[in-house]
Amino acid sequence: MAKLYTICDIQSILCPELAIPAYKNRIVDGIGFAVHQPHIQRRGTVATTPQAPGQAAYSQIRQAIVEGRYKPGQRLIEQRIAEQFSLSRTPVREALRRLEAEGLVLSEPNRGAIVRTLSMEDVSDLYGLRARLEAYAAELAAERIDPATQKILDAGIEDFALALTLTSVDAVERVRAVDTANSQIHRAIMAAAKHERLSRLLERTTDVPLVFQAFRQYDRAQTERSHLFHQLIRDAIVAGDGPRASALMHEHVLQGRDVLLAHLAATSSDEVDELFGVSAWETAGPGELAGNLSAEYPAEPV
Repeated sequence: MAKLYTICDIQSILCPELAIPAYKNRIVDGIGFAVHQPHIQRRGTVATTPQAPGQAAYSQIRQAIVEGRYKPGQRLIEQRIAEQFSLSRTPVREALRRLEAEGLVLSEPNRGAIVRTLSMEDVSDLYGLRARLEAYAAELAAERIDPATQKILDAGIEDFALALTLTSVDAVERVRAVDTANSQIHRAIMAAAKHERLSRLLERTTDVPLVFQAFRQYDRAQTERSHLFHQLIRDAIVAGDGPRASALMHEHVLQGRDVLLAHLAATSSDEVDELFGVSAWETAGPGELAGNLSAEYPAEPV
């Protein structure tokens, strides 16, 4: 039997005029949890199978780009990467082609593969487009969500709350846990929209490295605000209120954009590469960011 989790009442600290019900006494079971969470595991050990070399190369290089270990503009030399991950050059070459198709890697004459770079205008444009597309997805989800997808959405929100309480892991692990839960939430909403073309557009529009770096720059209050937005969006979707879900999602996505642009403004930098440096998560201790969040948003088995 799967464990059951509940999140108690929280007070709405934003958009009180919308009068959206709080995320209240909701029970979530582990059955609908479809995405593997390596950092927050509710159930027993999940059996895994070794990845094929091509997939292993793709996963490891992609993670290094997303987390900023391979920085924008950095050359990706096949031989060095192969040695770093104990692989041959063939799967590395295949992985770089896949990442180029995703838009994370560029191939330049006389330089080979490099991590793609972005301007501040690119950041603003990407988030502006994503905000509109995800707002439409949330509106459709309010009309089309089914019980199975709702369970996955609820599980993602639960894991986001649990990630905020982590104090026994390092800064990058905490961001990974938050980012993984966030990804599940947004993917569940996309799935609930049941719109294949929209889903493909969002996959191309959502810049995964920027999302990860936004979470690196979030302080405690901003991360809690993101958590609350997820709950408010969820409640609007389940209530069938498409316009409200759409408006909340639009504001939520632009919050991420504003954090990134504010960080660049604070550092007096026009270079988006600056985002891939030291963050609030690395400069603050676990207690400063995670605090005693469990007391505010308890997620205890019942």
